Amino acid sequence: MCGIFGIIGEQEVAPLLLEGLKRLEYRGYDSAGIACLSNGHIDRRRAQGKLHNLAAKLEADPLKGTVGIGHTRWATHGLPNERNAHPHANDKLAVVHNGIIENYAALKSELEDQGAVFETETDTEVIVHLVTHYMNEGLKPVDAANKAMDRLDGAYALVIIFAGHHDFIVGCRHGTPLAIGYGEGEMFMASDSYALAPLTKRICFLEDGDRVIVTRKDIKIYNKDGVAANRNIRITEQSGASTGKGEYRHYMLKEIYEQPAVIGETLNSYVNAGTGKISIPEDVLDGIVNAPRLTLIACGTAYYACMVAKYWFEQIARIPCEIDVASEFRYREAPMPEGGAAIFISQSGETLDTLEALRYCRSQGQKIISIINTIESTIERESDFVLHTLAGPEIGVASTKAFTTQLTTLACMILAAARSKGSIDKEKEHEMADALRHVPTIAADMLRHDEAIHSIAKDVADARDVLYLGRGSLYPIALEGALKLKEISYIHAEGYASGEMKHGPIALIDDNVPVVVIAPENDPLFEKNASNIAETVARGGKIFLISDVKGAHLLKNQTTWSVSMGAVHHFVAPILYSIPVQLLAYHVAVLKGTDVDQPRNLAKSVTVE
Repeated sequence: MCGIFGIIGEQEVAPLLLEGLKRLEYRGYDSAGIACLSNGHIDRRRAQGKLHNLAAKLEADPLKGTVGIGHTRWATHGLPNERNAHPHANDKLAVVHNGIIENYAALKSELEDQGAVFETETDTEVIVHLVTHYMNEGLKPVDAANKAMDRLDGAYALVIIFAGHHDFIVGCRHGTPLAIGYGEGEMFMASDSYALAPLTKRICFLEDGDRVIVTRKDIKIYNKDGVAANRNIRITEQSGASTGKGEYRHYMLKEIYEQPAVIGETLNSYVNAGTGKISIPEDVLDGIVNAPRLTLIACGTAYYACMVAKYWFEQIARIPCEIDVASEFRYREAPMPEGGAAIFISQSGETLDTLEALRYCRSQGQKIISIINTIESTIERESDFVLHTLAGPEIGVASTKAFTTQLTTLACMILAAARSKGSIDKEKEHEMADALRHVPTIAADMLRHDEAIHSIAKDVADARDVLYLGRGSLYPIALEGALKLKEISYIHAEGYASGEMKHGPIALIDDNVPVVVIAPENDPLFEKNASNIAETVARGGKIFLISDVKGAHLLKNQTTWSVSMGAVHHFVAPILYSIPVQLLAYHVAVLKGTDVDQPRNLAKSVTVE
């Protein structure tokens, strides 16, 4: 969600703050701003829209100062305009905030009764007035900030600078991440270590309830009880190299094309190159194999990875699974089995709903296993065991390579668990492992259909509604395809299990609703998919078939459009058939002229409820 960046140093910080905010763009935002202390006074620049708008303001009217804070805002309270953009400030202080202040309405009413005049629609502005109120009562800035923090409910991280105080910055974390970077004569604060990587490798992460006073030479951290706390300083493994689009028009397209390489790198981290044996840490395997039930939890695209994994775990490893979206699971108060294990999947490792679900499962005695792309995240630090996908930084908001590397990691985990449990024989294990090893090569071959999918996208782009159908482990890929199209093209799309069409959705079928069907011929359920296609065509539906050569030939008389992929083992089909649905969504979005990498209203890392 929102991105925070703060610097206290010895050089002009506005250019560094702007660069830091650029590294936070991937989180999603709709406005941005910077505030600096200039000759003891707070000076700020804010702009609606993308960072180039803020950069233009700074070029026309530069900010001076060696202490400053910056922010990229993803609107929760109030319109995404300049007036509501952070930093929020008055003549005493400026604040940037990520998260939601749940009791802001009550605080606002109380402050208005005391004479405060609010200028914005945001929840964040109550922090400015509340801290000011306590300063007006005679408290020093740090004490006023702490007293204000004591009254805030919700999940939030915030950083505050004070007029006339060039020697410190105040921050806190409550449920939403905040990292501290150590420099020489300068210190940094940011929403994640990726943003800090170009400036320092020495980083610590605040824990829930922590408050921090940052000076040029020292960092003092206190826990929620006001007791001094020692947080480990670690050398980050994040790369400080800038992440560019290269020759690609958008990050999303670049990341789609990176999939053969990053899937290969992920596989290499789990597969012994000499023996071909899949190696998963024994502790992880023990937790999975001995669990009476697995619980898989995630949000968004990662949830669809859980859905695929449920098919795999139950069919191949014969391990019972429950799956749920984190935002619902955390409120069900679900009974958890003794000795159970819970698997959490998150690209960022900071998704608040997933993190809270993890904490519930831990309270119920479950072993916590997480699959994460971003290193040094909160979910990683709170897990018993972590498996990393090696997708590298994913800048596009719509997940592509993170999803396929999640599936790749899960596939390795499931084959190792099936072998350990004795659920498959050596011949079947070898067959599936061999199919998995060939995924990077086949993925590269699938990208050769890009031009054909682009041509079909011209027809799909005119639709108001699109349906996606799939069966078995490809049903979640139909859901994912529909989600991708919705996310970046803004076309209404829905994914269904093919067999469910006749139970309602078939009423939507007409010649204006393209139906995307994912149905390779070697899938065990191909003939049932063929029947569902026939039902759709009989009602005037137009079919876009994503299949292999044999499947496309068998169904050529019933399809309006088709792409014929190479034959793939049905075990790895969910990984590989993700690629054409990603390309379809991408090309439709480009044709419609939407913001592909940063679609409206969406954020990469969802750190609010």
